Amino acid sequence: MMDFAHWLPIVWAIILIAAITIYVILDGFDLGIGMLFALERDRGRRDVMVNTIAPTWDGNETWMVLGGAVLYGVFPVAYATLLPAFYLPIVIMLLALIFRGVAFEFRVMTRGTKREKLWDRGFVVGSGVAAFCQGAILGGVIQGVAVKDGAFAGGPMDWLTPFSILCGLAVMCGYALLGATWLIWRTIGPLEASCRIWASRLALGLFVGIVVVSFWTPLLHAPYLRRWTDWPNIAFVAPVPVLVVLLGVLLVVGLRRGHARTPFLCALGWFLLCLSGLGITIWPYAVPPSLTLWDVSSPPSSQFFQLVGTAILLPIILAYTIYSYHVFRGKVTEADGYH
Repeated sequence: MMDFAHWLPIVWAIILIAAITIYVILDGFDLGIGMLFALERDRGRRDVMVNTIAPTWDGNETWMVLGGAVLYGVFPVAYATLLPAFYLPIVIMLLALIFRGVAFEFRVMTRGTKREKLWDRGFVVGSGVAAFCQGAILGGVIQGVAVKDGAFAGGPMDWLTPFSILCGLAVMCGYALLGATWLIWRTIGPLEASCRIWASRLALGLFVGIVVVSFWTPLLHAPYLRRWTDWPNIAFVAPVPVLVVLLGVLLVVGLRRGHARTPFLCALGWFLLCLSGLGITIWPYAVPPSLTLWDVSSPPSSQFFQLVGTAILLPIILAYTIYSYHVFRGKVTEADGYH
């Protein structure tokens, strides 16, 4: 029973990490395309950008909902601690996502009118604010939350620090890179050419962000530094920065040689490596730097009950997501309509 109770939080942590990773991958390039609207002025090309994500974008938030449900049901102490710590950026993020969704649909309904430009700006602002808030929340979690007697003991603005701002800007840059490389894969002509230029600049910005955050993070807490520098840990984590550099080289080569999928896959690889580095850094804390997974978990019986339901629903969500992206695969042109 003790072994069973010990392993359940680990299983749920893997599910939570998987949900967050899939959300970042899928909604990341959606938000990135929204931010790239600020760079593309041509109305027809903007329509093409939207049409590459229109059939699938509204299902991506499913993974955010799953992550929130796991946090609430399986790690209730973490939920009760993190929510008040990040209440303000979470509310701003949700409002931005709602406004972005409204702008996404209304720009089509107001096509050809003066209000179309207003909703285009709303799409840009909603996407950018949501991306920044997600990065700032991530940075706030990494830098740690003040906890006393198992409850949040800090202030409402503790999350807003230079480190969290840097993380917010880095995520904005990363999402924009995902959006640009997605459009390279899915479009042709002048739009694809412009995206290659944007992607090369965004890749440099993201690489600088990764380097700065990577050097800053171990200095936040002593356990973080030991995790990356002590032997034998360093033997396991050393491949992460090496792979970051390697993927960067492949990304640049893919952009210069006209590859369609390689830049997007390399950008995804960067995100996966960053998330793996985050996991390595904060494990086994659910609320760094004080509460572990086992400190914040619900009773084993409750975790097992929810695991049964998740084992049924998760394959369905995965199948729907894979099928929808398979159906709407291929290049998108200005001749294609809005789905």
